[in-house]
Amino acid sequence: MPHSPLNWITSCLLVVLTGLVACAEWGADWASAPVPWLVLAVVALLTPRVRSSRRAFVAVGAALTLALALTGTGWQAVALRGLYSAGFIGAFFTALSTLRNVAETSPAIGRAGRFLASQPPGRRYGALTLGGLLFALLLNYGAITLLGSLATTSAAAEADPVIRGHRRRRMLLAIQRGFVSSLPWSPLAFAMAITTALIPGARWADAVAPGLVTAAILSGTGWALDTLFKPRLTLPPRAGARGAGSWMAISPLVLLLVLFGLTVGGLHMLTGIRVVGVVMVVVPAIALAWAILQHGGGGLDFSLGKRLRDYLVTDLPGYRGEITLLMMAGYIGTIGAPLLLPLVLRSGLDPALLPGWVVLVLLVWIIPVLGQLGMNPILTVTLLAPLIPEAASMGVTPAAVVTAIAAGWAMGGATSPFTATTLMIGSFGQVSATHVGLRWNGGYALTVGALLSGWVLVFAFVIGG
Repeated sequence: MPHSPLNWITSCLLVVLTGLVACAEWGADWASAPVPWLVLAVVALLTPRVRSSRRAFVAVGAALTLALALTGTGWQAVALRGLYSAGFIGAFFTALSTLRNVAETSPAIGRAGRFLASQPPGRRYGALTLGGLLFALLLNYGAITLLGSLATTSAAAEADPVIRGHRRRRMLLAIQRGFVSSLPWSPLAFAMAITTALIPGARWADAVAPGLVTAAILSGTGWALDTLFKPRLTLPPRAGARGAGSWMAISPLVLLLVLFGLTVGGLHMLTGIRVVGVVMVVVPAIALAWAILQHGGGGLDFSLGKRLRDYLVTDLPGYRGEITLLMMAGYIGTIGAPLLLPLVLRSGLDPALLPGWVVLVLLVWIIPVLGQLGMNPILTVTLLAPLIPEAASMGVTPAAVVTAIAAGWAMGGATSPFTATTLMIGSFGQVSATHVGLRWNGGYALTVGALLSGWVLVFAFVIGG
């Protein structure tokens, strides 16, 4: 029921929620008070209309709230903090969805995707890795949908079934590994938005440089392994056609990202507002300006007014499963941490007693390991963040802690069979998400995990100290 009044109400509440969280990020103290109540209203509207797996998260959140209430006084403050965390995540997702909505109807974005997917074998993996990274900044998971469909269409043109299977797998892995390479540094990634919010003293500006090195390790290792372990074929593949057009096809995408980076970075430096707060304002503004340009050029057969209506009654409510999952993961992690902390301390596994380098390496590996058990990275990070010793007590900077967590988050995105990336790649590759995470990416994860563990320690104790 795309035009259901519930869709209108839900979308309007999400838009108001985004505005309030943005105002709170920009210093309006009054704006934060209504957020928890809006979150309750949104969850109440969404829960009956999502899959049972999403409802399970709501049920777990309710059960943990009851358990927290039974532990003693002060639980209300923790619950309100958890609801605000959920509201922040929902608002961030809503803001990003505006850019995805406009990018999906851009002819320039479509041309860039087709150009990258049609590259000859010698350049195909690198081109799709670059595409996965760049498109992730605009489309989020839509990058995998766009490039994945183009890649599978391109691979289907190969007559030999063996070559077709190898080509499809390698193209899809290039896209996925490019996508996860955006997580450790992009201001639009939940990995950076949530981690910098949870780690005391952390700032995106301090973590972006080491995050870019992490991204280079993630993407470069993927390219190196693909080059070293190319499948041996009994018959050589036919020479593929060169990609149509030139690299100028991706210039609009690059220019847009440069504009976005300069705007977000400039406002962050001038105002001192957290990058996530700047993003919540800049992204919808750029999306609206982009939409006006698209419709002003006459290239679309529907009006700007229809786009706005469709966004509110169809597109945004269509994300109800993702919104419920992400918001509840943030809430469960926040209220679950006070329940987990006493258990950890009674077990004698006090993280504060561990050497700093051990804590950082554990942060790289614990997210992908728990991801194999079904724990969403948002849930894992919000749950474990209060257990992490202060950066100063470990002799490192907050940026080092953020770098370690973001590295583990990216590894989880490539290996966990419960994340959207592996589920989508598995769907395009006609294999299970577990097959993608463990068979296709198992060796990659072990290799890149070792390299990232070393990089995190070098940054923490040599470069960033």
